[in-house]
Amino acid sequence: MLKDLVEKNHVLFAKSAENWQEAIRLSCRPFVDDGTVSEEYAEDVIRCINKYGPYIVLIPGVAMPHSQEGGPLVHGTGISFMKLEKPVSFDESDPDKWADLFFAIAANDPAEHLKNIQDLMEVFQNEELLQALRKASCAEDLLALAEKYGV
Repeated sequence: MLKDLVEKNHVLFAKSAENWQEAIRLSCRPFVDDGTVSEEYAEDVIRCINKYGPYIVLIPGVAMPHSQEGGPLVHGTGISFMKLEKPVSFDESDPDKWADLFFAIAANDPAEHLKNIQDLMEVFQNEELLQALRKASCAEDLLALAEKYGV
């Protein structure tokens, strides 16, 4: 999976984001750049978070920005990865609602989307891999982790 993200140029390393909204926009940028989603997709994700709360923070430190499967703003299926050196908080009153690792997803192919979710669950359950991702600083680091962890 990580190798695919590098090959598709769906990776981004950033020092920081002004706030969680900017982090969402950044994490979706690789999708916008290659046409997987429309420019408005990130704004749709932000609207959903404002409405439903920070549902995208799956575990402390890890967010999975996404919106409606098969929605009109989605033109392909994929995963993008972003690492922030400085985490962002989604809710200042909840110490568990922060993220520095972002795995944005977009889906218009249900079978491929299900496989992507299964691949991500494998990553999310591996604390050693998550810590290694936090130390990564470039695409080559991701390729090395793909080789080491078989993801």
